[in-house]
Amino acid sequence: MSTKLPAPAFEQKITDAAHLQERAAALPHPIVMTNGVFDILHRGHVTYLAQARALGASLIVAVNADRSVKMLGKGDERPINTETDRAAVLAALQSVDLVVTFEDKVPLKVIELARPDIYVKGGDYRIEDLPEAALVATWGAKTVTVQFEHQRSTTALLNKIKALAGNR
Repeated sequence: MSTKLPAPAFEQKITDAAHLQERAAALPHPIVMTNGVFDILHRGHVTYLAQARALGASLIVAVNADRSVKMLGKGDERPINTETDRAAVLAALQSVDLVVTFEDKVPLKVIELARPDIYVKGGDYRIEDLPEAALVATWGAKTVTVQFEHQRSTTALLNKIKALAGNR
């Protein structure tokens, strides 16, 4: 006979946009925020998130909703994992304090609600090209790009899996 256990504590780190402002306000400052798809979590992701978290006292991760991923043109098969699964995996990470999903191509609404002190993107972005950077500057926050420590990508991983499957 199996035992029913309570939900893991990390599930409490997941919020919706309606509660984001109050949940973010309760976090220690400086608050760091980043966003992304985080479809199949890999070493590049977890290194980036740990480095982003090291810039402040708290880290909020905004995750593209499934519909939002489609807008990014990553392919018909993407995302591989659902938004709720991706949010849960991110919430389980020690470096992450709060996770929220967003429906738009760019997470301006959730950034506005969270009002981070530092907004972070990967080193493949230019700050001057980010509408998020212009937004956070309106309340005196800064934007930082973090150089990738490990050259990994979900797309490359999926291509490797497809190539291996084709060789059978």
